Amino acid sequence: MTETKDQPAPEQANAARRCGYVAVVGAPNAGKSTLVNKLVGAKVAIVSPKVQTTRSRTLGLAIAGPSQIVFVDTPGIFTPRRRLERSMVKAAWAGAHDADVVVLLVDVERGVDRDTRQIIDGLKAAGRRAVLALNKIDLVKRDLLLALAETLAEEGIFDPVFMISGRSGSGVADLMNHLAGAIPEGPWLYPEDEISDMPERLLASEVTREQVFLQLHDELPYSSTVETESWEQFKNGSVKIGQTIYVQRDSQKAIVLGHEGGQIKRIGARARRELERLFDRRVHLFLFVKVREGWIDDRERYEAMRLEFDA
Repeated sequence: MTETKDQPAPEQANAARRCGYVAVVGAPNAGKSTLVNKLVGAKVAIVSPKVQTTRSRTLGLAIAGPSQIVFVDTPGIFTPRRRLERSMVKAAWAGAHDADVVVLLVDVERGVDRDTRQIIDGLKAAGRRAVLALNKIDLVKRDLLLALAETLAEEGIFDPVFMISGRSGSGVADLMNHLAGAIPEGPWLYPEDEISDMPERLLASEVTREQVFLQLHDELPYSSTVETESWEQFKNGSVKIGQTIYVQRDSQKAIVLGHEGGQIKRIGARARRELERLFDRRVHLFLFVKVREGWIDDRERYEAMRLEFDA
């Protein structure tokens, strides 16, 4: 996925180039994908109010002066119970282990809950220090915010601490500037007009899955997945995309379809508009719903999601 970027100023072009991986980790629904999208300046990860929306590692690419920062948006870290959850958590820890810099994002409304405590303990066990980003600062009073910052500083592994709002962008520029100087010197790993490593077909699947999360309720989104089955480009620049939403039971298929097909039409219309905005072209989107009872334990589905099956 590519996007036109401004050319660096002459003084930036002459500076030593830097390039490195920055893993953004945190508890489910801490705002990791929202922050990565804000840092990159474009949508590279899907977002919903539901926990565990992100299922695999996503790379978002940003340029700050002579630095190319490869942001690793990871699934939320929690105590897994099922195979899919174990694969998601393993992907998150792998992203943190491999990164040059780790950013721990903490939802200040929730504070140090069980999941965040688990992440802090895991970082300590691995001997990793991290940048601390306290997110959603506009939602709590200043005295509570300062108390939380002081409590976390006592853990002894955070340096420095940033107070941000990933949604509004408050404090994000300061975080970006710090990260641009914290990554190691070295050549850029990706073309400067690229903003994600995610293939367009996979991104298209994720955009539709985002709408499944936003439009459907309860546990159904967690029992579904989306795959792009066909992709046909036309001479006029438009693209025809065929996708299948897989669910585990016939009753779930009926919910996705909705009364007289109304629900899947809404999902498709909203996904199509988002795809047209992202790809800057006309999109013809065709959605189908199929029952595949064991998809959540199907090795091929994990490969498509870039997750380890045997986690």
